[in-house]
Amino acid sequence: MGVNVTRGKGPEIGVSLATPDRVQALQKALHAKAKGSPTARFHALYDKVFRADVLTRAYAPGRANGGAPGVDGQTFDDIEASGLESWIGELAQRLRSKRYRPQPVRRVFIPKPDGAPRPLGIPTITDRVVQTAVTLVLEAIFEADLQPEQYAYRPGRDAHGAVARVMELLDAGHRQVVDADLSGYFDSIPHAELMRSRARRIADGSVLQLIKLWLDAPVEETGSDGVCRRTTRNRDAGRGTPQGAPISPLLSNVYMRRFVLGWKQLGYARRFHAEIVNYADDFVICCLGRADEARTAMQDMMRELKLTVNERKTHVCRLSEGRVTFLGYTFGRLFSRRTGRDYLAPSPATKKVQSVCRVVSEMTSRRWTPMAVGDCVARLNQLLVGWANYFSRGTVGPAYRAIDQHVARRVRQWLREKFGVSGHGAARFSDDYLYRDLGLVQLTKRRGNVPWARA
Repeated sequence: MGVNVTRGKGPEIGVSLATPDRVQALQKALHAKAKGSPTARFHALYDKVFRADVLTRAYAPGRANGGAPGVDGQTFDDIEASGLESWIGELAQRLRSKRYRPQPVRRVFIPKPDGAPRPLGIPTITDRVVQTAVTLVLEAIFEADLQPEQYAYRPGRDAHGAVARVMELLDAGHRQVVDADLSGYFDSIPHAELMRSRARRIADGSVLQLIKLWLDAPVEETGSDGVCRRTTRNRDAGRGTPQGAPISPLLSNVYMRRFVLGWKQLGYARRFHAEIVNYADDFVICCLGRADEARTAMQDMMRELKLTVNERKTHVCRLSEGRVTFLGYTFGRLFSRRTGRDYLAPSPATKKVQSVCRVVSEMTSRRWTPMAVGDCVARLNQLLVGWANYFSRGTVGPAYRAIDQHVARRVRQWLREKFGVSGHGAARFSDDYLYRDLGLVQLTKRRGNVPWARA
């Protein structure tokens, strides 16, 4: 069963992340039918979900990520120790006989960049695999319906594409931007309306029932008092998709499609010369003019969709006067010291630069001094390369220089404390030593190979 990906300390068992030919053929056939007939409804899908090749492929992403266990405590190593093939077979039988029922979702909280807690749901591995299997089947159908303005969780599309599209619109004169913010989008999606969006294409009641069970699944979380509590808030309120669950991105895209498509069908795109660029729950509306009217129309639509606009964070920005931040990039006028002129371009947002610098400071704090120098540098390099791979568009030079300076200063301080060196350490730990001998990544040296980056 394809061995390419292994994690953990269990047996040498892994599942290839490449999609098997038969699964690809299934997806292509479903997509072709959906693309060729926009009103077609799909009746026989449930039997595709419990195919062994689909379930095996659905197991691979979670295994590759080495995700944490859910409420049952079962790990990937546990599954593989007892036999992955038999586990897949038993799960397929439970689905075939319709004995499968999802377990509660374990909820944890992770801090947002602003320090506020963000809820994250962790389904059991079994539930993750079944959700991914359903996603493998359904995404081929709904991909045919998603709008070109939607860039998240789609093959061949990503955040960089959304950033590039915003720049295209700004260059074309769409300089008034509605910077929109939705309050708790994933937690607010109404179940009844979402299920109607699904049923427009899916007529297989067994698949729809699976989705409804996941939407209604209880949530378990441990309070500060150490007591585990179970709630049914999503079922009781009839709202919310399970954040962190494999099915959630597809559900959120399908519901956001109603807004993006409705914007055009109601004539707002044409009336206000206003184009939406959407990534998950983030979107901007780039307008040639009349942005205030576009904002009002958007708010009216969101009320109809039973979503809440965060009025405090939603505003109209005119690029001749200010800047707008989208997907971590700030769009606005910059000054070129080389030409002496200003120009319009995206650059890494100040908060994102500050955030990565805070992480570097933590990674070079005193509690890390026992770590081997090579290990510390390797971890820093992984962080820096990952950050720069994303923040590689537009004008990156000032951000890269600021980060390089911060990293060099922090690494020197860390080395001084580790080896008991007095002074600033610039002589003992020179730039050549940091970058040539230790191999520390220097972001400003990467700029020449970065797409459409400017100094």
